[in-house]
Amino acid sequence: MTEKRIGDDRGGATILASFAILALVVVAAMILQVGAVVSARHRAQSAADLAALAAAGALDRGSESACAAAQDVAGRMSVSVGSCAIEDWDATVTVRARVELSNFGVKEVEAIARAGPVESD
Repeated sequence: MTEKRIGDDRGGATILASFAILALVVVAAMILQVGAVVSARHRAQSAADLAALAAAGALDRGSESACAAAQDVAGRMSVSVGSCAIEDWDATVTVRARVELSNFGVKEVEAIARAGPVESD
């Protein structure tokens, strides 16, 4: 019969490998969470850019509902308009997009865009 000694380290590699796999899973989960936020931020910025262009286009056509055009475009991109400001021929639009993070609940990202005519000298 074999006698087990206190200094015996059999099975130590299994425990070390288990902790290493756990660390890899945690890092992978964190990368996925950060990727989801970055993706939502890019989606919000694209929506803000398009909404600002829609508002500026509506101003150019003489429409008084430039912010309504921005809200229509933002709604189609599944984001909400936080603010819409018209100053002279410039439209500034702020949008918010929601991102669901599995471990941290629901977060919002925000993006701002401005569109209008180019200043000429």
